[in-house]
Amino acid sequence: MGHYLAMDFSIPSELTQLRASFASFLEREVRPLEEQLQPQFWSYSADREVLAEAAAEVTRRAAAEGFYAAHMPESVGGQGLSTLGMTLLVEDAAHSGMRLAMLAVAPPNPSGPSPLLLALPESLHDTYVRPIVAGESTMCFALTEPEAGSDAQAIRTSAVRDGDGWRINGHKHYITNGDKADVAVVFAVTDDQKRAAGGITAFLVPADQFRRGPVQYNISDSHPSELFFEDSWVPDDHVLGDVGAGFFLAMTFLNAGRAYIGAQALGLAEFSLDAAVAHAGSRTAFGKPLAKFQGVSFPLAESKAEIEAMRWLVYHLAWSVDAGENAMLDASIVKYYTTERAYTVADRCLQTFGGMGLLREGPIERVLRHLRMLRVVEGASGIQQLVIARTLGL
Repeated sequence: MGHYLAMDFSIPSELTQLRASFASFLEREVRPLEEQLQPQFWSYSADREVLAEAAAEVTRRAAAEGFYAAHMPESVGGQGLSTLGMTLLVEDAAHSGMRLAMLAVAPPNPSGPSPLLLALPESLHDTYVRPIVAGESTMCFALTEPEAGSDAQAIRTSAVRDGDGWRINGHKHYITNGDKADVAVVFAVTDDQKRAAGGITAFLVPADQFRRGPVQYNISDSHPSELFFEDSWVPDDHVLGDVGAGFFLAMTFLNAGRAYIGAQALGLAEFSLDAAVAHAGSRTAFGKPLAKFQGVSFPLAESKAEIEAMRWLVYHLAWSVDAGENAMLDASIVKYYTTERAYTVADRCLQTFGGMGLLREGPIERVLRHLRMLRVVEGASGIQQLVIARTLGL
């Protein structure tokens, strides 16, 4: 007899129950606030402070109910939720279509707690990690620099020993939540010869040790900023993990992070398709519903097929991470395929709405902008193709 691989594509019942609880939370706590703030979302002169306070309120409520940082261990206030479980919550938040819903779950938002923080000494967990898990403070991930984007190992920010700590100098940009973060996870060169092979170290740097530059307004509704480190000093215990292991540390958590990005892209594609299908069924042209024209219905049918392909790529990656497998190739495939396909799906769905689709108050316009950003950040599509090509021996 041959060997058979047991395969189970069902969602565990406890995760189905969790999704139901999360959906109830979004309707009860988030939707009223979302509807109240609609004019602010649509306005070019929106009050950023009002929106920031609403975002913080959603985060606090979600943290209190255990959703926000559910992926973090119980030892620091999380729920110890599996990667698959958190992936489903991220998908559902995006699928809801509510802007504020994405702030009810920490990943893939880098302002929320990252497992990277667990590499800090336990003596600092109460000071830094628990407040971020509770939604009382935020962080940012400071890797990218003006001369180091896709080639992250080319960073110039340096850290040198100074007494019982480190002195950091450098310039970071495109840092999400950089304008508000209470702490930054900063990657700096500690050995210029070794670089990625043991010469880049990760540090936790409090906000009083760096200067914030201008906010960098971009195509999405999430705007990064610049950070300047000018003789910033942190003690030895603010090193995350081992000196020189920063690049490896970042890569360790990459696979789960790309499952969450894939889940966000999947959820946004699902939301876009739902909106387009509803519009195609209710809007008439030339005496019949739009849905009766194959020029409308066939692109939406193709979108449904692509969404299902996205779904199982994302779920399989999450399962692989939970199983402890080396999922680097799967992670690159998920990051590449889901962001590219979701953008195409959203573009088709916007087309269904015609002129209405171009309006800021339309359902798809801001989704399309956000997905355009996802094709660039966290490893651009071209970089993912490079990784995939290398696995083919190319």
